[in-house]
Amino acid sequence: MAEQEHTPDGHFVVIDGRRWRATDPEIPPEAAARLRRLLMAARRDVGAALRAQDAEAEREARARVHLAKTALGERGTPWWEQSAGERRQRWQDGLDALSQSGD
Repeated sequence: MAEQEHTPDGHFVVIDGRRWRATDPEIPPEAAARLRRLLMAARRDVGAALRAQDAEAEREARARVHLAKTALGERGTPWWEQSAGERRQRWQDGLDALSQSGD
């Protein structure tokens, strides 16, 4: 995978000229990889639910996408505005919640 372009402050990645909030760089690599796997699985489940026209499954999968993106620091309070403890708690809570939903 090619290195993504970041804004000078490192808070955002630039993809096709559009800024997206970057993943929190303080998340340990193993935890970040696990969160990305859970995010991708949830996104696949959104697609499957859409194809099946299953509104409840879609809602549940989209909730998991939101949990994973929040845990990664890509949604919610910006990670650069959080203390180290708040950042750690955010990704740990996300992993815990996503693990309960079936990892």
